[in-house]
Formats: sequence, structure tokens, C-alpha cells
Amino acid sequence: MRSATPEEAAAILAAANKVVIVPGYGMAVAQAQHKVRELYDALTKRGVDVKFGIHPVAGRMPGHMNVLLAEADIPYDKLLDMEDVNGDFPQTDVALVIGANDVTNPAARTDASSPIFGMPVLDVDKARTVMVIKRSMGAGFAGIENPLYYLDKTLMLFGDAKSFVGSIVRELGGGTNSPSPRHIAQRHVFRFNCKLIGEAYLNASAHS
Repeated sequence: MRSATPEEAAAILAAANKVVIVPGYGMAVAQAQHKVRELYDALTKRGVDVKFGIHPVAGRMPGHMNVLLAEADIPYDKLLDMEDVNGDFPQTDVALVIGANDVTNPAARTDASSPIFGMPVLDVDKARTVMVIKRSMGAGFAGIENPLYYLDKTLMLFGDAKSFVGSIVRELGGGTNSPSPRHIAQRHVFRFNCKLIGEAYLNASAHS
């Protein structure tokens, strides 16, 4: 299992061409939907193609994620149902999972002994790189481990979803807070290096 910092996550996202964001219950609990909108804006300004993969039962009720993302004014045509987005994951540079657990568990497809075997899930494990924002390694509602977190292509981003996404946005140069002169200088250095760092990681993931 590998983890990454907001700076590292931002570098990888900035170098991507296609990103699919997968929101879940953790995003709802953290009330992170508006920070997610800021992330969407920051990435699209860089020319990244950003879509959202929506599982029908993610959250507390069917349609919960759609309601939250609509509240944050995410364009409706960017919200893709599970059936529509699953075919995109093999061509996706980064799948960013924000507080979704069981609905991304590949054991539902691959492990006949799993309690959730046969449950339709989002195929995030087929993306070239997976990043998961999560408070801890705790299990989801089903109470089982998620092997997604132990794949070589997966990076765990530990922390509160709202705070972590906000930190990524700041590194990308977005957000609503005015940066300090020191932060501006750091940002210029980051922008100079992030493309090379991110591309190196994505290339390594593609050939692993």
C-alpha cells in the first residue's frame, strides 16, 4: 500500500489528459462537493478532460451524489452513470475516488467468495492510476477489505476529503483564498516541475 501527499497528487492530476472523479459517502460526510467543484475548475482550465463516475447507490440513498454535485453546479453532462463510465476507465489516466469504498471494490467481480460478489461496481481498478481519498483504512458498509487499496497503481490520500481536495486545488493554483507571496513563488516552482513529475509517474504506471 502506497500513500501520497497533496503536492504529489496535484502533480499527477496536472499531467493527466483524462480524469474520472468517483464521489462517495465520504465526500458527503465531509461536505466536500464545493471543493470538488474547485478541483474540476482547476483541472479543466489546464485542459484536462474531467468526468464523474456515479454509482447508483453511493451515499445514503439513490441519487445522493447527483444531488450534491448539482448543488455545487457541476455540469450535468459530466455526471456519468456506472454503465456509461465503466467503459472509459481503461482509457482514463487517473481515477480519483473520494470517499467511496464498497462501490469500487473489484472483489465484486473477481472473488466468488466475497460477500459482495456479483454486485455491480465502478471499475476504477482498470484506470492507469487510482488515487483514493480516505480518512483511514477502515472498511466500508459491507465490512470487508478492499483489494483496490493494495494495487501497485493505487495511491492512498489519507485525510478529510474537504481538506485534502482543498490542498490539491491550492497546489494547482485554484481556490478562493488569496495566496501569500511565498506561496506564489512555491507555486511557480511547482508548475515548472509538476508536468515532468506527473508524466513520469503516469508513464511508469502505464508500463508496469
